[in-house]
Amino acid sequence: MSKLVLITGASRGIGAATALLAARQGYAVAVNYQANSLAADEVVRQIRQAGGQAMAVQADVAQESQVLAMFEKIDAKFGRLTALVNNVGVVDRTARVEAITLARLQRMFEVNVFGSFLCAREAIKRMSTRHGGSGGAIVNVSSAAARLGSPGQYVDYAAAKGAIDTFTLGLAQEVAAEGIRVNAVRPGVIDTEIHASGGLPDRAHDLAPQLPMQRPGRAEEVAESIVWLLGEQSSYTTGALLDVAGGR
Repeated sequence: MSKLVLITGASRGIGAATALLAARQGYAVAVNYQANSLAADEVVRQIRQAGGQAMAVQADVAQESQVLAMFEKIDAKFGRLTALVNNVGVVDRTARVEAITLARLQRMFEVNVFGSFLCAREAIKRMSTRHGGSGGAIVNVSSAAARLGSPGQYVDYAAAKGAIDTFTLGLAQEVAAEGIRVNAVRPGVIDTEIHASGGLPDRAHDLAPQLPMQRPGRAEEVAESIVWLLGEQSSYTTGALLDVAGGR
């Protein structure tokens, strides 16, 4: 398989939009999901209907054993990975720091940070020229929250995404000579289902008047940046943190 991408959390939102766009640009796509198999199957169906190649693969990226099993399934179906999008992420209900529990913090970092490390680790083993690969690209989905802090709402989420920024910068330098480019996109307020999972389904539109462009972004707009960073058009770009935040 000449171009094979794994996209975590690809059953909805930015992940699903990225999967569909990557498929249109010639990638075979591994559509990872944690629980919503019907949504993941629908993304796969759309890709195949358009003539592309795709598979749905279940894994909770916070669980190492499930990550290993996911990569083994992709290996068996499509062969050696050439691209990874660490997209999966969680938020929680809005809360000040003094109300945040240890269990919430553990979940926030296990999914948003540890999962990205685990998936990147396995991807490097397959892509790095040091391990017999032919190179590749990793795009981490961070957030504008990493530089804004999200006070009074999601300081824990912002801190986790700050870790992703630092991870991106360090990993990019670590594997640059092994044919792997590592970049991140930092979406701002994007109109996806993630706001509802945090208890604020209308958050994107409620915040629109405060944004320089006066509107939330669309998942497809973020997907365009992710797929650009995966491709040859960005062949001299690594260690970049690209804001897709409407000027915020």
